[in-house]
Amino acid sequence: MTDHPGSIALGQPTVGDAELAAVAEVLRSGWLSGAGPACATFEERFAAVAGTRHALATANCGSALFLGLRVLDVRPGDEVIVGDYTFPATGHAVLQAGATPVFADVRPDSWSADPAAVEALITPRTVGILAVDVAGQPGEFAEYRAIADRRGLWLFEDAACAAGARYRDRPAGSLGDLAAFSFHGRKGITAGEGGALVSDRADLIERARTLHSYGIEPALRREHETALPIPAFHEAGYNFRMSEVQAAILTVQLDRLPALLAARRSVARRYHAGLAGLDGVRTPVALPDREHPWQSYLLTIEPPLSRDAVALRLRAQGVQCNFGTYASHLQPVYGLRQRLPVSAEAFARHLAIPMHANLTDVQVDRVIAAVGDAID
Repeated sequence: MTDHPGSIALGQPTVGDAELAAVAEVLRSGWLSGAGPACATFEERFAAVAGTRHALATANCGSALFLGLRVLDVRPGDEVIVGDYTFPATGHAVLQAGATPVFADVRPDSWSADPAAVEALITPRTVGILAVDVAGQPGEFAEYRAIADRRGLWLFEDAACAAGARYRDRPAGSLGDLAAFSFHGRKGITAGEGGALVSDRADLIERARTLHSYGIEPALRREHETALPIPAFHEAGYNFRMSEVQAAILTVQLDRLPALLAARRSVARRYHAGLAGLDGVRTPVALPDREHPWQSYLLTIEPPLSRDAVALRLRAQGVQCNFGTYASHLQPVYGLRQRLPVSAEAFARHLAIPMHANLTDVQVDRVIAAVGDAID
């Protein structure tokens, strides 16, 4: 973004000696490829964090989303309702499964799919709801669940940013029939890349496990057989496995998760206090019945200020920043003519400022001062 001396990073992982030791242990083990013992350990630990019975480690969140749609038997001709304000990996997964994403406008406070908009979009072709935890904060899952149950649909949680979040005392990941997570470098816990698919349903995860390893049972499952195991391929699968190195790093990151969440929430509180009431800037909302993990901190830059001009001024001061995320329906890949005004406004007005667990109070105060200068 910028080479300004002393620049403050938009996102930054928290890693150290414990992660290095975990990688060294994997290297000494001789098992580096995916779906091995380190992945099995991580899956067991992460399922507990997500509040589900089962977890599958994947190459990234996009593969987890696609696998989830495959095991839900999404087919060409189906429609899937998707919260519009999201990185387009969500809609892409629906396209890749052969179905049509139908985007729902979002609430103006949390930017998660508006339940009324979701229900209004249901047609005889609708098979499910893919609801996004925007910036990590879970959406209106009690209402989504009621709609899904009433209309005979499945509910899939895109929890890409939501590790450690909670909704009405339930962990993100446990709020739908399936959930997908990301461990990209800007997420709350990270191995640089990686993902997970979680569910209480063993049948869904077991089929996903076979599909994510080319369509056969992973080698770890066959390791202790007394006969020579020769697996058969009953359907064409994919190589969507997480590596053992990534799984080892992520298992250490799970140990750090409570401290990482506490640090991000402390930064958010300091931003709230320092930026509240600043003319032309609206701070994000943390809804009272959920615990926000603050994967991103999204300011709304209000008219007549230019969000882009504010961003360039911040970067000139060494404060990294970026737009929030996408109004998916506006992306050319989907070929849509609809306009969803709340999502479109968020796309035009949101500005992500530095948010990670390594930020110091001095850095946060510098960001706050820079925002004030940039809008003056």
